[in-house]
Amino acid sequence: MSIHVRKEPGDVIRHSVSREDMILINRLSKAELTPDQVYTFALRLCDNEIDRDWERFDEEALTILSGLFVGKSGIFDHNWSAEGQTARLYKTEVCREGGTTGAGDGCRFLKGYAYMLRSEKNAPLIEEIEAGIKKEVSIGCSVTGKVCSVCGREHCSHQGGQTYDGKLCYFTLREPADAYEWSFVAVPAQRRAGVIKSFVHEPDSSLKRMLSAHPGCLRQLEALEKEAELGRAYMAGLRKELVRLAGLTDETLDLKIFSSAAEKMEEDELLEMTRAYRRRMDEIYPASPQLRPRSAAPCGDEDQAFLI
Repeated sequence: MSIHVRKEPGDVIRHSVSREDMILINRLSKAELTPDQVYTFALRLCDNEIDRDWERFDEEALTILSGLFVGKSGIFDHNWSAEGQTARLYKTEVCREGGTTGAGDGCRFLKGYAYMLRSEKNAPLIEEIEAGIKKEVSIGCSVTGKVCSVCGREHCSHQGGQTYDGKLCYFTLREPADAYEWSFVAVPAQRRAGVIKSFVHEPDSSLKRMLSAHPGCLRQLEALEKEAELGRAYMAGLRKELVRLAGLTDETLDLKIFSSAAEKMEEDELLEMTRAYRRRMDEIYPASPQLRPRSAAPCGDEDQAFLI
């Protein structure tokens, strides 16, 4: 016997369409769609935290749901009507994030990627998603069992949210059998489910927080930041050297204006201008030896090795 459940977690985020995304989207569409025809966003479908119903999915259940939810429609308030179909999930993944759940295991959540057509009908909904008005979502699915945290049994008299001998009672939902749909709702059961914020508008600190669930991507971002910092230092050094040479070779030059112009130059322009000013520098200030030949009497052979 299966148990029908609805779990409402978190947030929706705008998602840039890649070539790989379009391949997955076109597997679901009948007509060949192009990136400018679709609007995509990512959402937190559910997680393994104890929710408002004193229930939770374990990591194995999230993995099973990940496969079940691909291709499922998005509707409103779990109203199973074709008129309410607005978007469809074309990709899902189980993500890690920092911290531990109330059950004591590492935090995991199921992330979904949805698409909808850019049309006159969908324009108001897209606006509301972008504005953060349509945000919270809930999932509808069925599981084959749930286990009590107090006694470990599927059927017992314990009440979720109550404490028994110092142990909180909650139920772990296991072995999902089917995924029906996901819905935009007003108040989700899972506190953090919904549309995830857009990468485009989030500051770097938020981007790092979002990538904390993907250690490999986070390391790549940090490596890119270090390389970018080195690149900025290199370009700043080129501009400083160019302005220095220009000031030494042309006393009539307004260095403030010249420095401002140098800020807009690319690397090849800076290198070429630096070479030109360095040649001019060599013409104005030709190199001359610091020590001249000595006219003193010749030294003995034993001293010649120490002459400069």
